[in-house]
Amino acid sequence: MGGDGNSAYGHRTFTRSRSHFDDRITADGRDGWPVEPGRYRLVVSRACPWASRAVISRRLLGLEDALSLAVADPVQDDRSWRFTLDPDGRDPVLGIRFLSEAYDRREPGHPGGVSVPAVVDVPSGRLVTNDYQRLTLDLATEWTALHRPGAPDLYPAARREEIDQVMAEVYEDVNNGVYRAGFATHQREYEEACAGVFRRLEVIGERLAGRRYLVGDTLTEADIRLFTTLVRFDAVYHGHFKCNRWKLAEHPVLWAYARDLFQTPGFGDTVDFDHIKRHYYQVHTGINPTGIVPLGPDLGGWPTEHGRGELGGRPFGDGTPPGPVPPGERVATRGRPA
Repeated sequence: MGGDGNSAYGHRTFTRSRSHFDDRITADGRDGWPVEPGRYRLVVSRACPWASRAVISRRLLGLEDALSLAVADPVQDDRSWRFTLDPDGRDPVLGIRFLSEAYDRREPGHPGGVSVPAVVDVPSGRLVTNDYQRLTLDLATEWTALHRPGAPDLYPAARREEIDQVMAEVYEDVNNGVYRAGFATHQREYEEACAGVFRRLEVIGERLAGRRYLVGDTLTEADIRLFTTLVRFDAVYHGHFKCNRWKLAEHPVLWAYARDLFQTPGFGDTVDFDHIKRHYYQVHTGINPTGIVPLGPDLGGWPTEHGRGELGGRPFGDGTPPGPVPPGERVATRGRPA
């Protein structure tokens, strides 16, 4: 999301670019970026599914005090993600108006766009990483010294091979598949991507019919990555991206699974449906040139009973749920189900 401008969406074949800045923040600081409380700032948009992974992980692991959070305006312009939600239109910690400023401080004239999630080094104001695939795994495995007491193990060593396999399939066909369908420029391209989305969702539904979570009996990174697509499905992907063979709410297993996660502390309390809808419908002008944001769908079903507890499972394993959302990070009323 960056260099070509928002009007390019829907007018050219979609390709998911790789993260240009893939440095890692690690316990031993081997890339030059050691884990340190208060040193880094996580920049996100609540509209973005890739950024939402990091928001959920940070909350589940209790890293709020160690890794500060900057939330960008969901409606960015061609200059990149903006901090117009903050007083004077500047991030209060980094002092910048656009995330692109942190990118430019790292590498002037860098290739590719300006994406979230992004981690910025506060002392220098330079971008550290925009590697959305690796970031949350490192939060789970490299930031352990700063995890809250009772934090869950989201990437358990004994199950990583299975988690990686599930995540790879979800990424290819679901997380990325909805974008390939939505930004398709040819009928066949769209049909292949859309069919792939629903084939994979059916397989996942069969997997979840008799088990509460994707891998093992606790929440893992795999559930986080699937959730961030499912929670946006009926609100934007079904209509805006034409992934409309059926709604999430019409699939009994996946709808119950998504509601179960939504009602789990750390998941639904990070979701802002207002930001999600305004971003997709107002930014993707190549797909929705009027910029009109639809009134629906009805969000009232998200807090309803799901019955998934009957399958057993221990959401946080031997740990505990996260505490209340910090006051400054609460989602506004208009972004939550009524």
